[in-house]
Amino acid sequence: MRKPIALVFSACVLFVAARSMPAQTAPSIRISRYHIDLVLNPELHSMSAQAAVTFAAAGNATEVSFRLNPALDVSRVTDADGHPLQMEQSAGSVRVSPATALQPGQPVTWTFTYDGDIYAPTLAAKNASTVGHAGVSLASIGEPVSYLLYAARWLPTTGDGMDRFSASLRVHVPVGEQVFASGATGTPHGDGSGHNVFDFEWTRGGFPGTVIAGNFADPYTFGASGNVRVYLIEGETRISKAGGGRIAVAADKLYDDFRSQFGPLPWKRLNVVEMPDSAVPAASAPGLAAMAGREMAGADPSQLLANTIAHQWWGERVTPATRNDAWITNGMCRDAELESLKKTATPAAFLDAIRNVSASALAYDTLPLSQAAQYPPFSPQFQALSYDKGAMIIRMLRWQIGEAAFQRTLHGILAAAHKPATSAELEHLAEAASHQDLRPFFTQWLDGTGAPTLTDKWTLYRLGDGGTGYRTVGEITEDLDLFRMPVEVRIATKDKTVTRRVEASAPQSQFVVETAEIPQKISLDPDRELLRSGPAMRVRVHILRGENVAARNDDAGAIREYRAALQIDNISSLASYRLGEVYFSEKNYQAAASAFRDALRGDGKPEWTQVWSDVELGKIFDATGQRERAATLYREALQTGDDTGGALELARGYLAWAYSEPGK
Repeated sequence: MRKPIALVFSACVLFVAARSMPAQTAPSIRISRYHIDLVLNPELHSMSAQAAVTFAAAGNATEVSFRLNPALDVSRVTDADGHPLQMEQSAGSVRVSPATALQPGQPVTWTFTYDGDIYAPTLAAKNASTVGHAGVSLASIGEPVSYLLYAARWLPTTGDGMDRFSASLRVHVPVGEQVFASGATGTPHGDGSGHNVFDFEWTRGGFPGTVIAGNFADPYTFGASGNVRVYLIEGETRISKAGGGRIAVAADKLYDDFRSQFGPLPWKRLNVVEMPDSAVPAASAPGLAAMAGREMAGADPSQLLANTIAHQWWGERVTPATRNDAWITNGMCRDAELESLKKTATPAAFLDAIRNVSASALAYDTLPLSQAAQYPPFSPQFQALSYDKGAMIIRMLRWQIGEAAFQRTLHGILAAAHKPATSAELEHLAEAASHQDLRPFFTQWLDGTGAPTLTDKWTLYRLGDGGTGYRTVGEITEDLDLFRMPVEVRIATKDKTVTRRVEASAPQSQFVVETAEIPQKISLDPDRELLRSGPAMRVRVHILRGENVAARNDDAGAIREYRAALQIDNISSLASYRLGEVYFSEKNYQAAASAFRDALRGDGKPEWTQVWSDVELGKIFDATGQRERAATLYREALQTGDDTGGALELARGYLAWAYSEPGK
């Protein structure tokens, strides 16, 4: 049983947009439209489809390759006149040969007929490509809910899905089911075979390739407009009525906040739809925000909800030109999530969230962000770089150029939403808005790796010769030769706090601040506006890496990372606790007990490590036949009063009935 994860913005928390990220090289064809007739049979976990794909070749083409989920079998491909085309299917691709060579830029339409079984548990066992990262699924057909995300490639695509397209979609589902997809829809009607038919029409370029169908309860709404509707699974959701109402309130507020900040969307309604627990944590398509039930039912789903809704602007309206540019949209979504958290969290909790994002940003920072596409799109490396380092770059850009210029930059990107966003265009817009030369900024953070470690030293002088007050003369030291950014210096006195913006550049930068009273505390970058390193951050990075490799069942790798963290800070309770978890999973009970004892003797951060170390030690004593010692530890856990992750309920249960190893 995994205990609470302190690094809540872990790269393992996968968000899947409605599509895979764009490819790095231009595809040989560009898809402009789909006309799809889709039949879902949840009882049989199967689907069948006819997809008419309109595309144009970039050059003379005698063979065209499409990507299609390997769980689906193509029975035939025909041209616009219904003539069959020669095709070959293998390993997730379909290669089709036209009767005559395709002419550059000339649109043609081919129709694919295909079917297959898609069911998350079966596909997970087979490790099919429909399954994303860490066992979560991109597609599944079953009861009570089916979901087909565009990233699952359930319709023929090219490259990694960089082509915006229009779509006409007809979906057949059993009577009683609802269907959610992108675009205008009419009244459902029967098809004469026991199915209802839902039609959707998406007329503008976009990514309307996600379908969710099933049994849903009446929607939750908040506000007079009813523009945001929350749909929960009928009868099988873990979310209470009160919880559904809270999600509707939060979603409506986020939608309004983002609309006021980023402008109106071309589509007026947003459906927030629950997916089964087997699905990825969250997914987005135009007018559609989906979250797995386990995420909606969590203690605080608002952060992921903010990220998911922000994708309506940064992902659906604005899309990156290449995967190397994906940090713009992914980073904006994470930044929107952080800005939303800032409004509700305590300052200390918000700063801790920033530290967690920074740790993730630095966890795999051996490759420049401008080359992030070398990592697979669902890998922890790509997710950490594009979301978390991207968010920190967005945050630093705001700090560098100021809020007014930053907003002008964002609206410049949104105004050009008809064309894919690039890093070069963002730099150009930011320079025009701020009248600053931002080459050093973008060179450092996009083309470089690492982050500076900032240190300061200062001397305090009492002003004399008739003067009153104090003068602080200080120096900021940076360890990166190319570092050049403003750094805030904050000096707190008894009655007043004085801040100065220091233009810092390696290796040293001086500052002078005068105050009426003697300084009590001097802080560098107190609000964590900058992505920076240091011993405490390196500890977080090693723990995060350990958590990620532990999630992939690489115990040896996890142990190395946790030990590396303890070499830097030997009293880190979190590092010791995570080390104990790994040893416990290996049934190395003596090593696990020592690690949990170290966690109890450590810095006690986060606080939940104390109650859970007591519980885990109790389980070890139970497993080794020492019932009295186990009961003592469970009682100590109860005395903490900390019920994080249900620890107290578990401790009470083990007091009543001894823990035993699974299978015994």
